[in-house]
Amino acid sequence: MTAAANAQPTLVLPEQLTMQSAAQALVALKREMTSQAGPAMVVDAQGLRVLDSSAVAVLLELRRELQAAGRSLSVRHAPQRLSDLMALYGVSELLPT
Repeated sequence: MTAAANAQPTLVLPEQLTMQSAAQALVALKREMTSQAGPAMVVDAQGLRVLDSSAVAVLLELRRELQAAGRSLSVRHAPQRLSDLMALYGVSELLPT
């Protein structure tokens, strides 16, 4: 989903992003990502309620794909659990909030 017309392209994470839902969510997010132009992509995690380390893996894969296309990724409204997992795995700098 995109935000306002002049804002950066935005992907919205689902309410649940766990091992059971990660593959399906990643396919949907990649599809949405490729339909949006711009040098930077924002991932809005505000609605994310149920998550495990798979959420971090999904974000890293999105980042990898964007970087391959010369684009960047940032995360907005990360719940504390997601921020904690990114710090635990040492990827906070790769996924700026």
